[in-house]
Amino acid sequence: MSAHVQGPDPGGVTAPVVEARPAAAGADRPRVRPPRPRKSARPRPSFWFALPALLLFVVIVIAPNLQGFAYSFTNWDGFSPAADLVGLKNFSSLFSNGNSGRAVLNTLVLTAVVTVGQNVLGLLLALGLNANIKTKYALRLVFFLPVVLTPIVCGYLWKYLLTPEGSLNSALSAIGLPGLRQDWLGNPDLVLFSVCAAIIWQGAGYSMVIYLAGLQSVSEDVLEAAAIDGAGPSRRTWSITLPLINGSIVINLLLTVLGNLKQFDTVFSMTGGGPSGASDTMATIVYKTAFQYLQYPTALAQGVILTLFVGCVGFVQYRLTQRKALV
Repeated sequence: MSAHVQGPDPGGVTAPVVEARPAAAGADRPRVRPPRPRKSARPRPSFWFALPALLLFVVIVIAPNLQGFAYSFTNWDGFSPAADLVGLKNFSSLFSNGNSGRAVLNTLVLTAVVTVGQNVLGLLLALGLNANIKTKYALRLVFFLPVVLTPIVCGYLWKYLLTPEGSLNSALSAIGLPGLRQDWLGNPDLVLFSVCAAIIWQGAGYSMVIYLAGLQSVSEDVLEAAAIDGAGPSRRTWSITLPLINGSIVINLLLTVLGNLKQFDTVFSMTGGGPSGASDTMATIVYKTAFQYLQYPTALAQGVILTLFVGCVGFVQYRLTQRKALV
């Protein structure tokens, strides 16, 4: 490309003007290479580190589930390796037992009650123990201790607590309220809610820890600014704190819903599904069908339905809560 420029020079003599002209076609131009991306200073973990855990997950979880799914379409008796294909016969007889439909309703009621109770109680505990009190660390430990217990131990503990001559009825008599004594685990109208109380007692500390993690990320400057603007404690909690810990709420709801849809341990150790199926859940029905009635193909079909139901509910809940969190 040639150019000609003309203009006054310092001595007053007119200098030639250099005009810009387009470069000739085909002229070589320097090639500019794009900058190479900088390598991250932090090394990425290798896939091979996760391989042992993935293999164990496949062997212990994925493979048995796939095998059970395949056997649910057969008449396998649970002992002999021979199995004949029967199609959807096992699925068509799922609700031949009257307790199956009741177990589905019990599972939904238990999930709703425990999800609301555990999250409300966990949130209240987190809000109280997030304040500047001297014993907050000791109280956090006390309220989290039930989480350390296994569900079986928790179930037997509450079973002895709620017997007709147990600690609860004895305490009611001691404080002058003998009319409130109940057969908590023998009354079909109360047994399911008694089981819910035991599950809430054990899981509230777990939800409290998750809510505490969210509350500690809330900036004090935002709360102080709201207080200066005239917002009271309840208004700050409802309009500022809860929206800012929306992630903790989503996680807690997802964990409690999915965990209680397949609730088995606490129910089985407290009541065994009784009395007369009043506290049966979908998981206890699968157990009874397989190991008490020895109807393995039907139990496998029930397990498949339970797995698909829990998976679908979890997926829908995740999508809804994720969309709400993004908004």
